[in-house]
Amino acid sequence: MNGKMKWITGVLLLFSLIVRGQEKPERWDLKSCIDYAKAQNIQIKKSKVSLEESQENTRLSKAALLPSLSFSTSHSLVNHPKSETSDKNDYSGSYGLNTSVDLYKGGQLRKTIKQQELQDKIQALTIREAENDIELAITEAFVQLLYANESVEINRNAVEISKAQRDRAEQLLAAGSISTTDLAQLESQYNSDKYQLVAAQTTLEDVRLQLKQLLELEVTDNLELLIPEIPDSEVLTVLPGKVQVYETSLNIMPQIEYSRISIDAAGLGVAKAKAGYWPSLKLTAGIGTGHVSGSSFTFGNQLRNSFNESIGLSLSVPIFSNRSNKTAVKLAQLSVETSELNYIGMQKDLLKSVEKAYLDATSSQAKYKAAVESLKAVEMSFKLVDEQFNLGMKNTLELLTEKNNLLSARQEVVQSKYMSILNLQLLNFYQGKPIEIK
Repeated sequence: MNGKMKWITGVLLLFSLIVRGQEKPERWDLKSCIDYAKAQNIQIKKSKVSLEESQENTRLSKAALLPSLSFSTSHSLVNHPKSETSDKNDYSGSYGLNTSVDLYKGGQLRKTIKQQELQDKIQALTIREAENDIELAITEAFVQLLYANESVEINRNAVEISKAQRDRAEQLLAAGSISTTDLAQLESQYNSDKYQLVAAQTTLEDVRLQLKQLLELEVTDNLELLIPEIPDSEVLTVLPGKVQVYETSLNIMPQIEYSRISIDAAGLGVAKAKAGYWPSLKLTAGIGTGHVSGSSFTFGNQLRNSFNESIGLSLSVPIFSNRSNKTAVKLAQLSVETSELNYIGMQKDLLKSVEKAYLDATSSQAKYKAAVESLKAVEMSFKLVDEQFNLGMKNTLELLTEKNNLLSARQEVVQSKYMSILNLQLLNFYQGKPIEIK
C-alpha cells in the first residue's frame, strides 16, 4: 500500500510539473515568447508529424529486407445433379503457408533504406527551420511592440506639452500678450497631438494582436510585456565581421544542411533507378495440404497424405522495359541537378539575408548616433523658443515648428534604436547565439 501511494504521489507531482510548464507568464519577455511559441506553433507541430511519418516509412523500407509470410486457404463445394450416386456434392479444401524474400534487386532495397534515413534527417532539420522561422517572427514582432510602446509614450509626452502650451496661451491671451488666432493655433495643435496619440495606441494594439497570434494565444488572454531597459551600450554593440557571420551561418543553418543532404538523397535515387537494369532474384517457399469429400480416408489422413513442401527461385531479367528504366535514370539525374541548384540558391539567399542584416545594423547604428546628437540640439532649441514665446519674443508658428521638430527627433531616435536592436539580434541568430533582449 505504501509503495502504491508513493507511485500515485509521483504521478501527481509529474502532472503538476507538466501543467505548470504550460502556464502562461503574467508578463512576457522575449525569451518566454519564443519558448512558448515553439511549444504551441502549428507549423512546428506539423513538421514533427512529418518526421514521424518519415520514420515510419524508414521502418517500412527496412522491413522489406525480411521475408514475408502469409497463410491461405480455399474451399469449394461442387454439385453433380446428374450423378447416380447418393452423394451428389463434393467438398474440398486446401491450406497453405507461404513465404518469399527478395535475395537481390540490384541493391535497390538497401539504397531505399539509406535514402529514407537521409529523409529522416531532412525532416528533423525542417523542424529546426520552422523553429527558426517562428523565432525570427517573434523577435521582429516583439521589437515592433517595444517600438510602438515607446512611440505611444513620445506622443503622450507631446500631448502634455501641447496642453501646457495651450493653457499658458490662455493666460497670455488674458494678459493681452497674444492674439486669439495664436490661441486657436495652439488649440488645434493640442487636438492634433491627441489624435496622433490615439493613432499610436491603435498601432500598439495592432502589433500586440500580431504577437498574440504568433503565440497562438486565445482571444481572452492578455499580453503584458516586460519592458526591458536598453542602454546605449547595447544599441551600439560592436558588430561582428560580415564574412565571419556568413561562414558561421553556413555551418549551422538547417536549410543549408538539409539542402546538402538532399543532394546525397537524390544521388541515391539515381542508383536506385539504375538498379532497374539489373536482374532480380526472389526465393519462395511454402507448405500446404488439402482434403476432399468422398474419399475413403479420414479427414486427418487426407491432410497428412496431402501435406507438401515447396521451395523455388524466381529470376527476372529486364530486356526491354519500354524506356521506363532509361527515363527513371534521367529523371533521377535531373533531380540531382535540381538539388544542387537548390543548395546554391539556399546559400545565396542566406548571404542576402546576412548582408541585409549587417547593412541595416550598420546604418541604424549610425542613424542612432546622429539622431541622439540631433535630439540634444533640438531639445535645447525648443527650450529656448518656448521661453522666448512666453516672453513674447517668438510667435506661435515658430513655437509649433520647434515642437514638431522635437517630436520628429524623438521618433527618429526611437526608430533607429529599435532597428539597431533588431538587426543585432538577427546577426546573433545567424551566428547561432541566443536571441535575447534584457
